[in-house]
Amino acid sequence: MTGPVWPRPGPTPPDPAMPPVPDPSRASRSSAKIVVAGGFGVGKTTFVGAVSEITPLRTEALMTEASTDVDDLGSTPDKETTTVAMDFGRVSLGDELILYLFGTPGQHRFWFMWDDLMRGAIGVVVLVDTRRLGDCFAAVDFVEDRGLNYIVAVNCFDGIARHGVQDVREALSIDPDVPVVLTDARQRESVKQTLIELVEHVLRQRRQPVGSPG
Repeated sequence: MTGPVWPRPGPTPPDPAMPPVPDPSRASRSSAKIVVAGGFGVGKTTFVGAVSEITPLRTEALMTEASTDVDDLGSTPDKETTTVAMDFGRVSLGDELILYLFGTPGQHRFWFMWDDLMRGAIGVVVLVDTRRLGDCFAAVDFVEDRGLNYIVAVNCFDGIARHGVQDVREALSIDPDVPVVLTDARQRESVKQTLIELVEHVLRQRRQPVGSPG
C-alpha cells in the first residue's frame, strides 16, 4: 500500500515586501556626474557621443538663417545642427566607476541652463577650440566662480595641435594646479583618457588638507 503522493515544493516566490538582495559583484560600483562645457561648436556633442556606451541623448535643432548674425560659423562652416538643451551619455571606467556625461549648450542664449546641468557634478571638462579661444572664457569663469573642479581639454581638430599646452594655459590665465590636456573629441580612447584625467584631478583635490594651497 502506498501513501499519498505530495507535490514537490517549488521555489519560494519573492516577498514583495522584502528588498532585493544586492549583487555582490556590483556592491563596490560607484557613479559620478561629469559636465562637458565650452563655447559654441567646440565639439561637446561629438565628445560625449564618441565615448558613450549607450546611444547618447541629444537635443539638437537645425541651424536656421535666423541665427546667422548670432552664431559664428566661421570655424565650423559645415555645422547644420546645434544643441539646445543638453547631451547625455554614459561610460564605465573599469568595473568600479560609471560616469554620467552631460554636455552643455554652447550659445549664450541657453546659458541659463548651465546651473541646473552642473548641479551635483564632481567636475567639469572645459572643451577649447584654439581657433576661437575667446569663446571658452565664459565657461572657465563660470566653473571657477562656482568653485567646481575642472580641467581644460584642447580639442585637436583634424588631429593637429595648433598651440602648445603651456601657451593655452597662459592665454587663459589658468592656475598651475588645473590640468590642461590635448584631446580629440572624435576618438573614444582620447576622450576616455581626458575623463580619467579629470577624475584623477578631482581625487587629488579632495585629498588635499583643508586650507592648503592649490
